Amino acid sequence: MFLTNQDVVELTEWRRGLHRNPEISGEEASTAETVQTLLASAGADRIVAGLGGHGVAGIFEGHQPGPTVMFRAELDALPIEEISEAPHRSSIPGKAHLCGHDGHMAILAALARGLGRQRPQRGRAILLFQPAEETGAGAAAVVADPKFREITPDFVFALHNLPGMKFGKVALIEGPVSCASRGMRIVLTGKTAHASMPETGLSPVNAVAHLMPMLTGLGSGSVMDESFAMVTVTHARIGEPAFGIAPAHGEIWATLRTLTDAGMDDLVAKAEHLVNDAAEANSLTVEISYNDIFPHCENAPEAVSHLRRALDAEGVPHDRGNLPMRPSEDFGHLGANAPAAMFFLGAGEQHAALHNPDYDFPDDLIGIGARVFMRTLRDLLG
Repeated sequence: MFLTNQDVVELTEWRRGLHRNPEISGEEASTAETVQTLLASAGADRIVAGLGGHGVAGIFEGHQPGPTVMFRAELDALPIEEISEAPHRSSIPGKAHLCGHDGHMAILAALARGLGRQRPQRGRAILLFQPAEETGAGAAAVVADPKFREITPDFVFALHNLPGMKFGKVALIEGPVSCASRGMRIVLTGKTAHASMPETGLSPVNAVAHLMPMLTGLGSGSVMDESFAMVTVTHARIGEPAFGIAPAHGEIWATLRTLTDAGMDDLVAKAEHLVNDAAEANSLTVEISYNDIFPHCENAPEAVSHLRRALDAEGVPHDRGNLPMRPSEDFGHLGANAPAAMFFLGAGEQHAALHNPDYDFPDDLIGIGARVFMRTLRDLLG
């Protein structure tokens, strides 16, 4: 193990400090400063800040030329109130690290300490702390940032803790590992009327009532199938809260989800066809927009093979688990630039679920995740 007992104590407290001071997507300025301080104290050869917003990359140069290997963690917390009696619980009302990104950052902080003491034999290691994963905007912004060209990787790796799976066990597969998803906002507009004479207006009521079950009905298959599709209506609104007005405005928000990006293109076309037909049938105008767009996440066989060797060498049990998974991850944007792989690290079968108000990252995972990443790094770069 490349970490000392003192390292473990200090990294645990560092993680808990992040947990006390969460910042949500796009607001991670103080978290980024904390990361920069950590990287500087670990002896990073160079630090690139302001990547795609508040992103930070620590660069550790090898002794000889070679490939660039990147490891990614996320900076952002969630806009959810934490319910906890832990001394390190969130100090910010309505915001909390309830997905474990604080723990993922601590794992990369552990790598930074190890690399500061022993540089790679060749190539360079990049520790990327990415902003705005929860909204799907962060990885895309990082990749689009001109500064990313300085650190373009030859391999990129990530992990995510996973409650509901045995503690310390890993789920890993080749191919699609998490779904593509996007939020679809549908706005239908007609004409108001007096509630006693609704026939003189153009109401979206029938269109909204028709579309909600029709959209969810586009779902098909299981996540194990290439044809998997799911539509979840998450919000709907009609008119204003008044008894005297027949409405003119209707909205539906729905999350579209597919196993692959190609499947998403097909699902979007079907959903838009339904919406446009309903608008036309009810003489309404319609606007469709998309938010929180996540590509599917694809694990490259070559990258997976490196992780499997590391897992075996470190004695970490692994299988396919329940992969692929329905939730989305914007790590897919990074995978479009290099062979990439993400694995899922069990947080315990009875552990509180991700995004639950009583979730907290298990500190004992820091060492396991760091060992696997460091072994992967040493196998590639020496």
